[in-house]
Amino acid sequence: MPPAASLPVRIARTSAHRSRRLWHNYGVFWLGAVLVGLVSVAYAKLVDFGFELFQRMLAHGFWLPLIVTPLGAALAIWLTQKFFKGSEGSGIPQVIATLQDGRLSRSLLTLRIMFGKIAISFLGILCGFTIGREGPTVQIGASLMYAMRRGYRRSSAHIERQLTLAGAAAGLAAAFNTPLAGVVFAIEELSRSFVARNSGTLITAIIFSGVVALGLQGNYLYFGQIKAISEFHWTLIPVLIGASLLTGVAGGAFCWLMLNVPRWMPASLVGMRRAHPVRFAFLCGVVIAVIGIVSGGTTFGSGYAEARGLLESHEALSPLYALLKFGALSVSYLSGIPGGIFAPSLAIGAGLGNVMSHVTAVVPLPAMAALCMVGYLAAVTQSPITSFVIVMEMIDGHQMVIPLMAVALLATQVSKAFSPSFYHTLAHRFLTPETPATPATPKA
Repeated sequence: MPPAASLPVRIARTSAHRSRRLWHNYGVFWLGAVLVGLVSVAYAKLVDFGFELFQRMLAHGFWLPLIVTPLGAALAIWLTQKFFKGSEGSGIPQVIATLQDGRLSRSLLTLRIMFGKIAISFLGILCGFTIGREGPTVQIGASLMYAMRRGYRRSSAHIERQLTLAGAAAGLAAAFNTPLAGVVFAIEELSRSFVARNSGTLITAIIFSGVVALGLQGNYLYFGQIKAISEFHWTLIPVLIGASLLTGVAGGAFCWLMLNVPRWMPASLVGMRRAHPVRFAFLCGVVIAVIGIVSGGTTFGSGYAEARGLLESHEALSPLYALLKFGALSVSYLSGIPGGIFAPSLAIGAGLGNVMSHVTAVVPLPAMAALCMVGYLAAVTQSPITSFVIVMEMIDGHQMVIPLMAVALLATQVSKAFSPSFYHTLAHRFLTPETPATPATPKA
């Protein structure tokens, strides 16, 4: 064949080779990011549908949760323990643990865990548990992207870590419709470092996932518009300090209680929680049902409606709402059911803002609720920048940038006086699992 005639053939072969290389380097990754967006939106719709069903049930009889919630809790924990071990809680500690030790990925970031996370958290919200979907979406996104490693001819620990980190960040961004928060969350909370070569990977995943979420749900604000603080004046300073102290103490107390269960819970209940988790979950279901009935139904679910009502329509809640929601979230977490604490924490923060609005009128109720939301979330996660960016991107109140940032930073410092980092402490327990205690030798 003449050399001139072989030129088109060589060009075609070179183009095909480059296309295959681009697919293996970027196509698999882009496809995974799109799938994270699709699954995140579908999961959000499923959770919303589950809570609608629960509310319909509640309309037929306020007493029905006394039956449905305990039985549903027992079934959820039995399924979790039997088939989906590793899907407990929000899922963020599991992702952090896998980023620190890649060997855990094969047990904590599987498609089985992903489906279990979706199914059991749906069952939990269907029964009125105080759980959110945002934390689970982080583990779901990480699991889905980790599974995409099979699309590479030669996977490596570096590729798997990049996929996990990007999937987790994309999951959070799609859950809250907050793309910038996804980047900050990956840097501040998940990896606690920033390497320049990873930035493009993260942002690309978040863009692809975010485009899918926006295309299916539209460009919306998670909590709608609020009446922001119009201008800064010196009378705001005591209010900001008060909000920081209140939310910092409350968030730090939640972390301490959840991380030191044996130090305050009666020994009989601690033993039941370890040896008979299904029975313990049934008991937790009873407590959650009672709290929900006492609150008039406001503590069931994630608390999204109550928080949005405070921010957008000035609907004041009972002064006891924050305390009752705090109790419902604590018991839901203790049960071990798969479910997050992001949205319930924002609801508790809004409830604390509702309490502060009864004390001072310097700040309008919606703005006070937003300040306490960012403070409580920052105190629980001890990630002030992530919390600030999440709340800023979820509301229409950009005049509040400095007050929100100040409360987030101060509340985090107050929380650290009570407890270490909540998610990283739990992640450490996956890295160093507890070994059963050796039975003591009976004395003669």
